[in-house]
Amino acid sequence: MTMESSDLYPVARLAAVQEATAAAGLDALLLTPGPDLRYVTGYEALPLERLTCLVLPAAGDAFLMVPRLELPAAEHSPASRLGIEFVPWDETDDPYAAVGARLGGVARVGLADRMWAMQSLRFREAIPGAEQVLAGSVLRGLRMRKSPAEVAALREAGAAIDSVHAQVPGFLRAGRTEREVGRDIADAIIEAGHSTVDFVIVGSGPNGASPHHELSDRVIHEGEPVVVDIGGQMPSGYCSDSTRVYSVGEPPADFVKYYDVLQRAQEAACAAVRPGVSCESIDAVAREVIAAEGYGEHFIHRTGHGIGLETHEEPYIVAGNAEPLAPGFAFSVEPGIYLRGAHGARIEDIVICTEEGGERVNHRPRGLVIV
Repeated sequence: MTMESSDLYPVARLAAVQEATAAAGLDALLLTPGPDLRYVTGYEALPLERLTCLVLPAAGDAFLMVPRLELPAAEHSPASRLGIEFVPWDETDDPYAAVGARLGGVARVGLADRMWAMQSLRFREAIPGAEQVLAGSVLRGLRMRKSPAEVAALREAGAAIDSVHAQVPGFLRAGRTEREVGRDIADAIIEAGHSTVDFVIVGSGPNGASPHHELSDRVIHEGEPVVVDIGGQMPSGYCSDSTRVYSVGEPPADFVKYYDVLQRAQEAACAAVRPGVSCESIDAVAREVIAAEGYGEHFIHRTGHGIGLETHEEPYIVAGNAEPLAPGFAFSVEPGIYLRGAHGARIEDIVICTEEGGERVNHRPRGLVIV
């Protein structure tokens, strides 16, 4: 068996989720294509208007409702190892009614967090009287705490995106547009082993002050900082995400000044990671360093987000989240400083909480790279 099928998506996970479903007071989970379904089964099903749904009762046997034309794909996925029944349905069937009939009278069901509203409403008709809640209430605790195999997959993703950042200086030069640089980076992400490119941010000059800037036809000029935030999904299903800052020629003096502050803030926040420390306290560590130097109002987003089968998932490293870190938690540490209309900067690593502290899976230099 491959690592993907036997380690990343173990057969025992199904029983663990079933136990968590019962403990949460739910009668069943209904998981449609997306990260929840893949986490439980390993099956990366296509999100189609035709219903694919894992039905996982708190007590009883799970089954996968699948369109007949998608049955071969399901049978060749890691879900085939779980010993569950595959229930194919034909074009003239009503799969929602079939799920309702097989479940019988249930009071509370958990729906996949990414389920389409159309599907949720069809299930409401097919299972009248059942309270619908988010399946994330059951799965969040399991998904946040990564297994050794998941940690290994995140290390692999981190190494792959690091290899792309190593190539970025060769793509950057005055006279090129952000879009031209972005195309080169996207190609490199795939060549580095990713199965998909999830995002490529190339924010030059004033565009670097927009954290989620989209690629544009703006020409990069000499003396401008460039924020490069990139990530994708590996064949394992696990994601990469890393930000580094470059400068085409010598950057402005005011930028150099606050970049040093940002680097100290990111370093302090990473160093503060250890079991038992709250998510919000990691955010506070980064924020305090930046605020002490007078840039507090220019740090306009949370310090980080969880990562795994999704680029953004729980836990969120933000004020108000008192969740204590535990071994296996994986998240970004990415403080930023943004001077609107001028330039901006962000440094981002993915960090795994271990028994002893924190392990960064990204290892490219964090200092400003002048090209």
